[in-house]
Amino acid sequence: MNDLNRPDPSDNPEFTPPRSSSPGGVDPTSQPGWERATLEKLAFASLAEQKAARRWKTIVRLSWLAFFVFLVWFVVQRGAPSTSVSAPHTAVVEIKGEIADGADASAEFVNAALRAAFEDEGAQAVVLLINSPGGSPVQAGMMNDEIVRLKTKHKKPVYAVVEETCASAAYYIAASADRIFVDKASIVGSIGVLMDGFGFTGLMEKVGVERRLMTAGENKGFLDPFSPQTEKQRAYAQAMLNQIHQQFITVVKNGRGNRLKETPEMFSGLFWTGQQAIELGLADQLGTLEFVARDIVKAEEIIDYTRRENVAERLAKKFGAAVGSGAMQAFKAMPAIR
Repeated sequence: MNDLNRPDPSDNPEFTPPRSSSPGGVDPTSQPGWERATLEKLAFASLAEQKAARRWKTIVRLSWLAFFVFLVWFVVQRGAPSTSVSAPHTAVVEIKGEIADGADASAEFVNAALRAAFEDEGAQAVVLLINSPGGSPVQAGMMNDEIVRLKTKHKKPVYAVVEETCASAAYYIAASADRIFVDKASIVGSIGVLMDGFGFTGLMEKVGVERRLMTAGENKGFLDPFSPQTEKQRAYAQAMLNQIHQQFITVVKNGRGNRLKETPEMFSGLFWTGQQAIELGLADQLGTLEFVARDIVKAEEIIDYTRRENVAERLAKKFGAAVGSGAMQAFKAMPAIR
């Protein structure tokens, strides 16, 4: 076909001429040194990206630092007792659940709450609101000693109000109160000490399992459930339990005094209803928290001083207690009042 007769595309109004990939229609790859310029651009872009990443890491670290500073400030502020003088009221400190280190009913939390309650000039009396089956004799002893000390220092009465249960270590604490109030169906008492565990030596012999335990010290492994217990070891453990039991009995006798109507079963580990406890002198009378505030303390307003572990404190403990957490496993066989 003759090229002169071919239609010219530029005559079409919708025609758009092709654009060059670079300004002026010049191909950049045709310019000298274009490889170097491209590498420089890539290098600068990489440096900018690294700087942005470092800035972001710095921001994140500063944010975590600010968070931990806030946690420390919050915990310190929460633990600091208020110095303001409040209106006359009845101060309440709850002792609920298992009495153990790290629990809400621990000496750390309860004693801090007790100090805040006693130091508040508006508190006319301190009420221990108890609902606990017991727990650690060490924690209970620390609370009992602190209550006695604070009563002597501040000259304020202490009353114990029992809800469902006040047994063992919980009664160890209640014995420090000036008067104990119960419900007629409350469970009170269980003044005894136990150390529990299991022995698997017979089962191991039946299934043909050999225990290989190496110790430095004749009695180092006598609480091991997979090793036999000798009579000497059993006698040693029993003597320790008897000593702790006697400490418990002494605390109860000192706290209750001549109100006790002692029987052979009183310190045997048995427990009684609230009504029976009153008859035995382990409790004084029936009564609730509201009754004590209204009719005994004569200050109907009730202020709760109980300290409970909050989310911030749990987070702080998780970060701070990770190292060496397995070391506490060795103390699981410690005696408990239950």
